Amino acid sequence: MSYRGTTALITGASAGLGEVFARQWAERGADVVLVARRLDRLEELAGALKRRHGITARPLAADLARPGAAAALKTELAERGITVQTLINNAGFGSHGAFAEQEPEHITRMIQLNVGAVAELTRTFLPELVADGRGALVTVASTAAYQTTPAMAVYGVKAFVLSLTEALAHETRRSSLRVLAVSPGPVSTEFFDVVGTQEAAVGRVSSPAEVVTAARRALERRRTPPSTVAGLPNRLSSLAPRFAPRRLVLATAGRALNA
Repeated sequence: MSYRGTTALITGASAGLGEVFARQWAERGADVVLVARRLDRLEELAGALKRRHGITARPLAADLARPGAAAALKTELAERGITVQTLINNAGFGSHGAFAEQEPEHITRMIQLNVGAVAELTRTFLPELVADGRGALVTVASTAAYQTTPAMAVYGVKAFVLSLTEALAHETRRSSLRVLAVSPGPVSTEFFDVVGTQEAAVGRVSSPAEVVTAARRALERRRTPPSTVAGLPNRLSSLAPRFAPRRLVLATAGRALNA
């Protein structure tokens, strides 16, 4: 896995996991393109990374939930002469509550960001990632990808993120590109502020650094696995739904999420 001399495009880079991905990649010598909606935060982070690590950090404000945002981003980078070796699909959000009581526009935006943007960005950049082969494709899935989540029904689209990434790991297996889906459990980020409740934080809460370090170490293995669950307790809990009856899995998840 290469860092120095490569450029990593990181979505959702203004806070949380995205910010830590940017810090860990920059610390190892990678240039970074930081993408999120909050330009002021991106500019602050970019300045700090440049000063501390002597790398190039470019902040780009973009609403990735807008269809066509990936193509527009690719065009902007091409105009600046920037090619990307690593893509880290981190941007996403969740919500808590009964599906029938949520605003349709909110549901649509969540699906577009958590699924549509991941697919569009990956399809847009994957050919050049494979052609170069020095970097990685990383997607942030969730332990929610391994089981149904009543009261967070739409966030279950993370199962698509996991499945897509594992499929691409197989499709690109003859290249030197490393492809990984990392699935964290609850993480101490702004995620739960957006969700609107701590009831969605089921299990041990990890720090962003723990999750990013787990992903990076998986990428640095001689043979990168197609997916990894961050944290031993989360790995164990992700296995349980495979063996328990579906009614029991649903009832347990429903109680945990106060559905």
